[in-house]
Amino acid sequence: MPVVPEEVVPGKDGGPQPAVGLGLFHDNPLPMWIWSLRTFAILAVNEATAAFYGYTREELLAMTVRQLHAEGDSAGLSGLARIPSASEAREVWQHRKKDGSLVCVEAVRSLVRLGEEAACLTIATGAGARNSPEGLYRFLTDAIPTSVLLIDQKLRVVFANRNFLEKSRRTVETTVGKRLSEVFPEIILSEMGLEQQIRNVFASSHPTRGQHLTYRAPGVPIRVYRYSVLPVDWGDKVDNVLFVLDDVTERTRLGEEIRLMERHLASIVESASDMVVSTDIHGDILTWNRAAQSITGYAIAEVKGRPFFDSCDPAAADRLRQLFCVGADRERSGRIESDVKTRNGGWRPVSWVVSRMIDDNMRTVGFVAVGRDLTEQRKFELQLLESQKLASLGVMARGIAHEIRTPLAVASSAAQFLQEDDVSPEFRSECAEKIHRGIHKASSIIENLLRFAHPSPDRNKTPVRIEDVVNEAVTFLDNQAKIQKVDIRTCFPDKSLRVLGVPSLLEQVFVNLFLNAMNAMPEGGAIGISAEESGGDVLIHVSDTGVGISPEDQDKIFDPFYTKAPPGKGIGLGLSICYSIVDQHRGAISVESRSGKGTIVTMRLPLLHTAGPYTAGDAPG
Repeated sequence: MPVVPEEVVPGKDGGPQPAVGLGLFHDNPLPMWIWSLRTFAILAVNEATAAFYGYTREELLAMTVRQLHAEGDSAGLSGLARIPSASEAREVWQHRKKDGSLVCVEAVRSLVRLGEEAACLTIATGAGARNSPEGLYRFLTDAIPTSVLLIDQKLRVVFANRNFLEKSRRTVETTVGKRLSEVFPEIILSEMGLEQQIRNVFASSHPTRGQHLTYRAPGVPIRVYRYSVLPVDWGDKVDNVLFVLDDVTERTRLGEEIRLMERHLASIVESASDMVVSTDIHGDILTWNRAAQSITGYAIAEVKGRPFFDSCDPAAADRLRQLFCVGADRERSGRIESDVKTRNGGWRPVSWVVSRMIDDNMRTVGFVAVGRDLTEQRKFELQLLESQKLASLGVMARGIAHEIRTPLAVASSAAQFLQEDDVSPEFRSECAEKIHRGIHKASSIIENLLRFAHPSPDRNKTPVRIEDVVNEAVTFLDNQAKIQKVDIRTCFPDKSLRVLGVPSLLEQVFVNLFLNAMNAMPEGGAIGISAEESGGDVLIHVSDTGVGISPEDQDKIFDPFYTKAPPGKGIGLGLSICYSIVDQHRGAISVESRSGKGTIVTMRLPLLHTAGPYTAGDAPG
């Protein structure tokens, strides 16, 4: 390397020139220039620099070093602000000459002083060398992010590119000309059989590709490389081989994370107690988890590629096909209950949730169906229903026993008195009357029970005007309402509202509702009845201004024999019978109430739209 001047003094032309080593600077055939680290202005140049770039010395002294760099040489431009060390390694720059042509420059920089200002001496040691084939090869291999070694037949490194030197923390002096055993740890060479692989490539001229190498340079974490050994044929035989290493550490790590995630997801699916089935866009089965195999008895090999619909109840096939539709709403999951076929020829009830599988481009690529076996749930529901039936029977039995016991006890006592000889005619007549009333009371209870248990058949139904039925019930209770100071008001639309029903049963519903309302208003009040058409139904509202119903009682008011009335004032079948009659008419009944705020009972009955004469065959169902 030329002598580096330690200070700079003005030259004979007035410009700054080096004082120490002046001859070496002016007469050196290598381009040399000095520039300010603060302003990047060129302070001194030799004749070789002017000749190489095509500028005059005066033009160069009026320029900055930034103007020498090509626009695309971002690495070189960004490195200019870095203060060079005492013995800077070679750098490769892309410069532009005065005629506009590009040239690659290999140079070294050194720090010098210009008075109190820090400056940089640059020597182009390989200016223009990369315009040759060999220089171009060196430039390209230094530019790529792959480590490259050129190795001769004696397993010595002939060339090492910049990426390898940086990754391995080595220099050119400690790498080029050294044997592989001096560059790589012996344990790697022996375990990988690397030297033998290189000898095989020399012998066979066939490359070795896709091998993995784990290597750790001093002070650097372990890295994973994918390497290849490629023959270089300069003539009739292989003189060198290229040892090429790609750093795949991050790719390997990501691949391992993806594999772990895939195994985790697969484990979740396989461990699920619900059936998890995936299909393509046509509904053909792709995956079938362990629960699906356990529930149906079919292994994945037996169902893969077959339509999912073939495993389900044919009655639900059309609905399932709608859920497995590519054009369906991707934001919603479809739900359906459909039996699934088992190996033994049976069927298992399953509740399915079907969702779409979406790729990165928001396209449907398949479907996922998650099925829950409802067998145990159905058994539990059946047991619950049976227990509810038994509980209802118990309540009814207690109610019947309680209600019938009283009149029977009175009748029994009266009958015992009649058996005595010294009974006066008047008392005998009184006992007979009590027996008659007791039997009539028991008969009335039984009649209500039969009416509650055996609904009237549809053939007894006829078109009924709601206002007529309501008016009949109001007329029936008019005198009792006046005695109890209850005002009954009706409000019906101009258009007649007709339903299909049994007039006497519907009248009984309104009578029971009016009686309940009047019992809730012992000091008097008002009952309001209104009707309206709503969505093909008739809504009838019966409201009162009574004491209302407490929240804890509202869920029980339709239960048989449930009553809050004093003894002898009711048996608790009125609202139960109302509920049964409305249900027979394919309607619904509900109650809204608050303690002390009155009650509103709402009935919903199907509106009859038949315009012509009605016959029994017109009855629905």
